[in-house]
Amino acid sequence: VQLVESGGGSVQAGGSLRLSCAASGYLLRPYFMAWFRQAPGKEREEVAGIARDGSTLYTDSVKGRFTISQSDSKNPVYLQMDSLKPEDTAMYYCAASGIKTLTANQFVYWGQGTQVTVSS
Repeated sequence: VQLVESGGGSVQAGGSLRLSCAASGYLLRPYFMAWFRQAPGKEREEVAGIARDGSTLYTDSVKGRFTISQSDSKNPVYLQMDSLKPEDTAMYYCAASGIKTLTANQFVYWGQGTQVTVSS
């Protein structure tokens, strides 16, 4: 399974970005797709995830601001990020797992990441 992220960039605080994660190399897309992020000098942290059935998980710091979605299991997974804050600045990674979880060590497949920078 290959995962390719896109959509990162620079934006001012309060702005929006939409990240995309395209998956390939599988007969059936992995059950659970998620976004993680890592800022310089900080540990990787979970952001949000979505299962094939559309059920979602979010970390508390992004609830109400970020929305993870998919049109169907064959199309990219999106992360709509609104009301962005400087503390959202990080490299954002897409990952795939066979179970519904936001525990990073349960994810086997990872993308290369896309940078998000939010200025104050």
